[in-house]
Amino acid sequence: MISPSMKDEVNQDWSLHHYFVAMAVGTLSLVLMFGCIGMPTLPEQEQKILNNDLTLRKLEPRAFVRAWGQPTYQHMEFMPFFGMKDGSLVPRSRLAVGEAPPGWEAGVDAGDALFLAYPDRGWLVVFLDEMLVYREELSAEKLHEIGHTWAHEEKFRTKLEKQTTP
Repeated sequence: MISPSMKDEVNQDWSLHHYFVAMAVGTLSLVLMFGCIGMPTLPEQEQKILNNDLTLRKLEPRAFVRAWGQPTYQHMEFMPFFGMKDGSLVPRSRLAVGEAPPGWEAGVDAGDALFLAYPDRGWLVVFLDEMLVYREELSAEKLHEIGHTWAHEEKFRTKLEKQTTP
């Protein structure tokens, strides 16, 4: 037979269990909610792009393609990036050899970067992990020059290098 004091202990343990389960569910809900708040919906992203509001870390490549169409040039390669105070990441390829960007904070990141060049719009946009991390307004001539350089480099890539590109 269970004594009254044991019933109280069981009830306390059961209540404590419910409390922890409720806290875990609440915490998970908040994490999911804030995770979704971080990235606007695809239609919101498209509208931002159409308004030339190219917010870093809030836009995906597919939103650019839906808003502006296929880029004139696109390129993907493993790239080191310089971390800046404003949260942007400057690709190593946008700097002269041996230079660091002004205001560089000594942060470094690296990964497969996707470059999209839109000469008709005057923008070079760069993504890391499917997120806009760099944008640069350039002349159409400069963007065509960059695109032709990518095409030339592509001719000399090895089969192994070509296999790593999705």
